[in-house]
Amino acid sequence: MIHFDRLTYTYPGSHHPVLAGVTLHIDEGEFVLVAGPSGVGKSTLLRCLNGLVPHFTGGKLSGSVAVAGRDPVAEGPHTLSRVVGFVFQDPEAQFVMDRVEDEIAFALENAAIPPTDMRVRVEEVLDLLDLVPLRDRTLDMLSGGEKQRVAIATALAFRPRILVLDEPTSQLDPQSAEDVLQALVRLNDEVGLTVVLAEHRLERVLPHADRLIYLAPPSVEGGKGEVLNGPPRQVLRQMDLIPPLVALGKELGWEPLPLTVKEGRIFAEEAVSGLRFQVSGSNPRSGTLKPETALQIESLSFFYDGAPALHDVTLTVGPGELVALVGRNGSGKTTLLRCIVGLLRPEQGQITLAGEPLVGWETADICRRIGYLPQEPDDLLFADTVAEEMVVTLRNHGLTDSPPLAPDDLLERLGLDGLATSYPRDLSVGERQRVALGAVTITRPQVLLLDEPTRGMDYPAKRELVRMLREWQAEGTATLLVTHDVELAAQIADRVVVLSQGEIIADGSVADVLATSSFFVPQVARLFPGTGWLTVEDALTGLSALSCGG
Repeated sequence: MIHFDRLTYTYPGSHHPVLAGVTLHIDEGEFVLVAGPSGVGKSTLLRCLNGLVPHFTGGKLSGSVAVAGRDPVAEGPHTLSRVVGFVFQDPEAQFVMDRVEDEIAFALENAAIPPTDMRVRVEEVLDLLDLVPLRDRTLDMLSGGEKQRVAIATALAFRPRILVLDEPTSQLDPQSAEDVLQALVRLNDEVGLTVVLAEHRLERVLPHADRLIYLAPPSVEGGKGEVLNGPPRQVLRQMDLIPPLVALGKELGWEPLPLTVKEGRIFAEEAVSGLRFQVSGSNPRSGTLKPETALQIESLSFFYDGAPALHDVTLTVGPGELVALVGRNGSGKTTLLRCIVGLLRPEQGQITLAGEPLVGWETADICRRIGYLPQEPDDLLFADTVAEEMVVTLRNHGLTDSPPLAPDDLLERLGLDGLATSYPRDLSVGERQRVALGAVTITRPQVLLLDEPTRGMDYPAKRELVRMLREWQAEGTATLLVTHDVELAAQIADRVVVLSQGEIIADGSVADVLATSSFFVPQVARLFPGTGWLTVEDALTGLSALSCGG
């Protein structure tokens, strides 16, 4: 079905290939997961499958690619689009129409699909991806996760033989992500659709993958990175970018290496069997109430076209406190952040920063004191180079002569020092996300609002983000973090707030909320229910203590 033979590709202006001598074969009907660090070439590899590379990128390509008997390099995306459905990292990049149903039907109309057949296909994908309630909504009124599902539906409506998806669950809550993946599994099993999917959140996809392809970074600049290819358990043993369940299994020597929580529970039960085990019901990292308030939201309500998006929301974040805000797609998380920074005007309620009312302030004035990272990093990228993005922010805040953080130091901590002279919009989504994060933190604001900051980030980048946020917490920075990444929330949050249909339905310590949630439960908490353990470190420490006590 798909064959890469010694494929090497170099982007225009680059001195080193992003893909070097890649040889792979993917059989028809396989479900393949592509993994690797940010910027290693995953998106580039996927775009070779439909001819976007090199037709739209330029650059130099050698070797060959064959897809269903076709040559993407010779035939290009127009021809390959009939065979390969493609879903980009940024769903808005492929939207043409304004309305959900029209967007799904657009490509079918262009392909001259008969109207009767077209209606059937549109109904199929609307139902498959739970989009029926949204069919008449305009795309600009959808949440990021809802837009992602529309993009997937648009690709599926063509009934391609191969579906290629670049981080399709990056903006989806855990339940929505599982719904999408189950839909892909059904198509893979029942229709024989070949699925090739790149993803950083491996824990979501590993249970469904037939094969794992890992693109390792080169050991030296300009060198050739190794390509690991095989059954997931085999490849995971050679990787350091692994989800918590696999990390714990490797640490404790579990064989065979578990890929699902169900498989891991057998080992977890054995690990605590016979030990002097007493359920604590809480975690030593449980948050405590802060006596002071950095950011306070009181009785906030907001309506979209008369429909309530937020209702009577009351929330506080103290100095040095990190609050994770979680909830299903469309629950109002991004709307709340936009209200705080003045991009949306609430119908009622009060927002105060260190006791000073903010409602009615201009966004530019608010953002001098509150750092806001939106879900789409491109919204903050205007300069010609990564380094210049930092300078632009400092200039706008009048801090050029005395920056709170040295730009070079911040870029190094974000893993961007080697990209300082690169054009930001040419980078991967994960790299652009880190550039945008640098642009909003270079001023060291007293409050940070982060909307899905780990979208497109690999595990090492997330570890570095956790380290930086903890440092800033220690210095008094208050952080409100919107995330679907429950493993990140488990690692770093003091408190977790759950938003549902515009209302807060839970607000408590990270252990109390995540361990009892229906959807937002870390893998370790599922393995060891009732213990308060949320991370690999929690489990290893707890098991060691119990073993010594026994």
